[in-house]
Amino acid sequence: MRTLCASTLIGEFFVIGFAGLVAMKDPDLSTATVWTVCGVAMLLSVLLCGMITRPGGVQLGWALQLGLVASGFVVPMMFILGVVFAGLWWASVHYGRKIDEAKARWAAQEEAGASAEPDAA
Repeated sequence: MRTLCASTLIGEFFVIGFAGLVAMKDPDLSTATVWTVCGVAMLLSVLLCGMITRPGGVQLGWALQLGLVASGFVVPMMFILGVVFAGLWWASVHYGRKIDEAKARWAAQEEAGASAEPDAA
């Protein structure tokens, strides 16, 4: 799960940065405000890469997804990109957990098979 989720979050890092560049063109927003919000969101996306397997990591990821969709009120294209990344986040979590379960079963079978083999001494 960690690899899939981290890949999604790194993709979001870049999308948030590009959205910040677009948002800077809005005359109603100050550059400091845009980059404070984008900087916090970008930092959160990178920090979440290491927190995915910890308690609350996936929920923080969902909060980031909601923020990404909500950023569409400033940069309308982010409604679409936010929904796309929310779908990627769901797929990363869902299929990542299935992959982790399959790896655990495979490791248990390998361990059981290794202990069942007679010693060749």
